Amino acid sequence: MNLLEIIRQSLDSLLRNRLRSGLTMLGIIWGLVTVVLLLSYGKSLGEGVLNGFMGLGDNIIMVWGGQTSMQAGGERSGKKVKFLDGDTEAVRDAVPFLKAVSSETDDGFSFKYGSKVVNIQSKAIDFPYGGMRRLNIDQGRYFEAADFTDHRQVVIFGPHAAQKLFNGYPPVGESVEIEGHVFQVIGVLKNKIQDSSNNGPDNENAFVPFDMMRLLRNQRDPGSIVFQPSAPELHLKALQAVRAVLAQRHHFDPKDDKATPTWDTVADSAEIMQFSTALDLLLGIIGAMTLGVGGVGVMNIMLVSVTERTREIGLLKALGARRKDILTQFLLESLTLTFLAGIIGMVVAVVVAYLIPPMPLYSDIYKTANHEGDIILRASPTIMLVSFAILAAVGVISGLLPAVRASRMDPVVALRHE
Repeated sequence: MNLLEIIRQSLDSLLRNRLRSGLTMLGIIWGLVTVVLLLSYGKSLGEGVLNGFMGLGDNIIMVWGGQTSMQAGGERSGKKVKFLDGDTEAVRDAVPFLKAVSSETDDGFSFKYGSKVVNIQSKAIDFPYGGMRRLNIDQGRYFEAADFTDHRQVVIFGPHAAQKLFNGYPPVGESVEIEGHVFQVIGVLKNKIQDSSNNGPDNENAFVPFDMMRLLRNQRDPGSIVFQPSAPELHLKALQAVRAVLAQRHHFDPKDDKATPTWDTVADSAEIMQFSTALDLLLGIIGAMTLGVGGVGVMNIMLVSVTERTREIGLLKALGARRKDILTQFLLESLTLTFLAGIIGMVVAVVVAYLIPPMPLYSDIYKTANHEGDIILRASPTIMLVSFAILAAVGVISGLLPAVRASRMDPVVALRHE
């Protein structure tokens, strides 16, 4: 008996018992829709949380001056480490596998536009900073190299900071006073989802070239150094190399992590991804258990089918059918029932996922457009593949017991069955 004949007999059996088959398939369809929706929810939630965290920047590491906890170079522990002018350049020159390096200093400046004066938290930065920190421009332009080499007095606002000072008036091209010095506004950042920050989210900040700190605060030393390894997997090696450079310049033990506290976003994002994977696994298990309930229904209908077709099984064995043939026939019948319901379930799951509206996550907080940052249920190819694998396992397990029972029947006893 070939595969097509077995499938045809399976469909004939389903059609002869439409109500029973329909109710059994309903359990599979319901379970499959549950699996797809749960996995879609977990995937979207995990991506949303990760993107919110990565709003801080793309695989960046920040280091600050701290206080030594180990003796080094004849100096006692407890010495404060304060970064100096030239530290950033030394790191940039000494560590070849860094994609970008920038100084950073945070401070609150007094901004004046017309008669309005507000205090805005600001960051003084170097040119490579924007690419690392996802400072995407909505209006105007980002800093260019000449802004730094020519010591231009220019400023870029986060969208909320611009609203705070300009009240909706287009700021690009306008002049503002910062601590009494005239700066030209060259750009406004795009509204940004940022679930983590150092000294305030970028939406609330203003940004000026780092050299302007000499004008505004008579300051040349960076408060922190931000750098990006050339590849995420090099983050630990990069951190060790940067700390070694700073240790040599400031005379502390490079193993003393308290001398230069760090924020390694590469390690943190890996932990978030582990959380996302664990959540997907948990939701997948819940969905698989729901699908397993439908599998019990398939097993039940197949056991009933085996009982109803006992004489048929006996006749097939009397005509020379082997145990393997009987096992294969009933197992394939179970799989046919399961996968027919699975095809319908896949279609229903995709339709239901599109009908469910986006669920708020970040849009209300950051006032984003087009539901950016929300949980949107979409059945991706990966989710469909995982759902199909779960469905296949349920189909095999559900059909195996009835198929084994049918294959072990004694043909003489089966033929005498009433």
